[in-house]
Amino acid sequence: MLGPVLLAAARSDSIRRIVSAAPVTRTVVDRFVAGERLDESLAVVRSLTGRGLEVTLDHLGEDITDRSEALRSRDAYLALARALKGEGLGVRAEMSVKLSAFGQALPGGHDIAYENVLPVVEAAAEAGTTVTLDMEDHTTVDSTLAILTELRKRFPQTGAVVQSYLFRTEDDCHALAGEGSRVRLVKGAYKEPAGVAFQDKREVDRAYVRCLKILMAGKGYPMIGSHDPRMVAITQELARRFGRKQDEYEFQMLYGIREAEQRRLVAEGNRMRVYVPYGTDWYAYFMRRLAERPANLAFFLRSLATRG
Repeated sequence: MLGPVLLAAARSDSIRRIVSAAPVTRTVVDRFVAGERLDESLAVVRSLTGRGLEVTLDHLGEDITDRSEALRSRDAYLALARALKGEGLGVRAEMSVKLSAFGQALPGGHDIAYENVLPVVEAAAEAGTTVTLDMEDHTTVDSTLAILTELRKRFPQTGAVVQSYLFRTEDDCHALAGEGSRVRLVKGAYKEPAGVAFQDKREVDRAYVRCLKILMAGKGYPMIGSHDPRMVAITQELARRFGRKQDEYEFQMLYGIREAEQRRLVAEGNRMRVYVPYGTDWYAYFMRRLAERPANLAFFLRSLATRG
């Protein structure tokens, strides 16, 4: 029941001010966010890759309200690409971007977002890495996939995310599962209306498995974004069924969540990529992490009580 409330709170400026002002919040946020500065995030990347993990970096920010903010997001990613190139980390670290941070919701936002993300994708290629387009609420899907299509004409390694709770996602998986594609499958973390998305967790899980089968049977590179042990096990069974080697797909999990499982998968020879967010605009991301799992919320509340 708390999930929808927390997802609504993720877009509330008044609740943002209250949560941000709580003295304990910063300490708890550090569990899920790699720092506010680029150098802090790179230190985390070096630590993770040194343990055999791979990384995708997300400079936090979304739903920007003017074009200057979109340019700042673009410039932050360009700085990230330069840093990855300079440190030779492009082989193990890629980048994830939210197109709403590049101006997608502004008037003429589709073109603005494409103009801003294109130099980031170019810079990523120069750094020896690539970009995955994060998926946001259902109103952005068509625009995001259209931008993906344009980017892949020059940079076919560009990836995209699909969310199993949307009714449309099975069809999207069929369309995206072709040769050379890179698709991250997640369950979904936005509050969506019943007209476009499954509301029951069991239905979301069943849809996830259906989508997973499509991607694992396809010719692309599936990226399994889930902390659910059942989905990990099902993925490994499907890999055996379809004859996929361990380097022909990967698991992805969030920074700060199920770290022991991440290490276990690497020890078994699997590719395991950690989604590492950083930056000052952490609030919306943090609230969605609380909404996703009761354990995350309990951790936050216990910390508040202890510090109180």
